[in-house]
Amino acid sequence: MTPAELDRLLEQSRSLSMTEQQQEEQRISFAYGNTHFENDRITKEMVTKEAASLRDQPDEREATD
Repeated sequence: MTPAELDRLLEQSRSLSMTEQQQEEQRISFAYGNTHFENDRITKEMVTKEAASLRDQPDEREATD
């Protein structure tokens, strides 16, 4: 890949927006990659299940005292 091709791809990527589903898939992939690197017993299925359980919990930042 030439520097010009890379510049063109980077410029194209700046105008893209991801759907919520794509963002969630990206978060899961990132979490899996980082945890599996440290512990090879971690599976993508485990990360996906944990992400779902976290998604279903109320956001503590929105709780009022």
